[in-house]
Amino acid sequence: MRIVPHILGAAIAAALISTPVFAAELTGTLKKINDSGTITLGHRDSSIPFSYIADASGKPVGYSHDIQIAIVEALKKDLNKPDLNVKYNLVTSQTRIPLVQNGTVDIECGSTTNNAERAQQVAFTTNIFEIGTRLLVKKDKDGNPSYKDFADLKGKNVVTTAGTTSERIIKAMNADKQMGMNIISAKDHGESFNMLESGRAVAFMMDDALLAGEEAKAKKPADWIITGTPQSFEAYACMVRKDDPAFKKAVDDAIVGLYKSGEINKIYDKWFTQPIPPKNLNLNFKMSEQVKKLIENPSDKPAPDVKI
Repeated sequence: MRIVPHILGAAIAAALISTPVFAAELTGTLKKINDSGTITLGHRDSSIPFSYIADASGKPVGYSHDIQIAIVEALKKDLNKPDLNVKYNLVTSQTRIPLVQNGTVDIECGSTTNNAERAQQVAFTTNIFEIGTRLLVKKDKDGNPSYKDFADLKGKNVVTTAGTTSERIIKAMNADKQMGMNIISAKDHGESFNMLESGRAVAFMMDDALLAGEEAKAKKPADWIITGTPQSFEAYACMVRKDDPAFKKAVDDAIVGLYKSGEINKIYDKWFTQPIPPKNLNLNFKMSEQVKKLIENPSDKPAPDVKI
C-alpha cells in the first residue's frame, strides 16, 4: 500500500511525540524515575522564602521549590510521563547530603550553598541564587543604619547563627583585625534575630536574603535595615547524585530554560517582592546584580569568596 508522504510525516511526528526524549538509553536517576513512575524531592521546613512549610498541608512552598517543580514539569516531557508522581521528603542541614547520596531523594532544592567541599559528595546543578553575607541593624532616628559597616562594630555585641559560613567569617575577622567584638552564636536564625530585636546585640550577620526574611517577621519591620559590605558571596544550587551526567544535564537544561524564558523573574517577584504565606509578609528584597548576572550567565561553579 502506498503511503501518502504527508501522512507518513504525521505518523513520524506522532511517534516522536510519544517517544521519551531519552529513549532506551536511560541510566541512573532517569531510569530510576522512569521505572518507578515517581520522583522524590528533598525540601526544607523553615528556609524562608526558599523552601518551607507554610500551612497544615505539610507541602513545601518557596522560591527554590517553584524551581524544583519546574524541573519536574520538564522531566515529565523528557520522559513522556505526564502522570509522574511527586513525593516530598523533608531534609535537614545534617541529612540532605546523605539522603541525596543514598537515593532516598532525587533532587534537593532549598538554600544549600554550592561549595567545593560538598561537591566531593554530591553534584550541584546550575546555580539558582546568590547571596552576600551582610548585616541587619536598627535604623537611627534619620532612617539610616545605626552601624553602617563591619568596621563600626568594634567592641560591640554581634550575633550570628551557629554552624554557618557567617560565624566562621565574623570570628576570623574579629581575631585578624583585633576588633574586640563579643560574638554570640545563636542556635538558629530566629534566635539570632530575637537577640538583635531585644537589644542584646547591635547587629546580626547572615546571608542577606535570610536577613530579609527575619526583618519581615519583626514586630516593626520598618525599624530595621540590611547594610554592610558583603564579606562573601555564596551561590545556592540544587543537589543531585554524583556521576550521573545525564540526569544533571536534564535538570540543568530545565533551570536554564527558566532563565532564558524569563519565567525566573516571575518566580523571583512572587517570593521576594510580594506578600508570601503564611503571614503575607513582603520581603521587599529586590533582585541583586549578582543574581541578575547568575541568570544571564548560568553556571554550576561555586561563587567565589570575597575577602575584604
